[in-house]
Amino acid sequence: MSSTSIDDLLRSEEERPARPERVRGGRARRVVKFLAVTAAVTVVVVVVLRAVGLTVSLEVVVAGVLAVQAVHRVTTALAPPPRRAGVRLGSGEEPGTWNWGASDALRTAVNRWATPLDWSTGRPDRFVDLVQPRLGELADERLRQRHGLTRDSDPVRARALLGERLWIFLETPPRRTPSPRDLAVIVADLENI
Repeated sequence: MSSTSIDDLLRSEEERPARPERVRGGRARRVVKFLAVTAAVTVVVVVVLRAVGLTVSLEVVVAGVLAVQAVHRVTTALAPPPRRAGVRLGSGEEPGTWNWGASDALRTAVNRWATPLDWSTGRPDRFVDLVQPRLGELADERLRQRHGLTRDSDPVRARALLGERLWIFLETPPRRTPSPRDLAVIVADLENI
């Protein structure tokens, strides 16, 4: 059995946006810039260290510079959305404005489910192709983590752990797309595994 992450389970080919055309040499230009910055910062650090009488191996300095650049890149990617001008800090109340266009990991994860669910509204074939397999994989992952089995490895025990309603839902394609209330019941059953 191949190991898949939750992100792999929540992703589908249809929902990946087309990549914008990039300018020729864009990646090469970024690599050259990255190497130039690394070299410049390394030279400055070595000169400063030598000026104060310390000698540190060049490999250690380069590793330190690369580590700082990696931390900077990660923290920049995870930074909260920028605050709008004129919003007071520490007022105790949310200003009622939010940068909805900013990148938000929770919103991305929700959209990975919302988009296929929206596409499958009134289209049972799309539900069977996009959503039902993901729910089955989530059930298998939950069974594997909590009980050390999957629906394929031990169907009898898996059926007992899932319950009859969830087992039937996962094993038989529905004739109609489940309602939000039905899906809420299914998700609750999945959470109780």
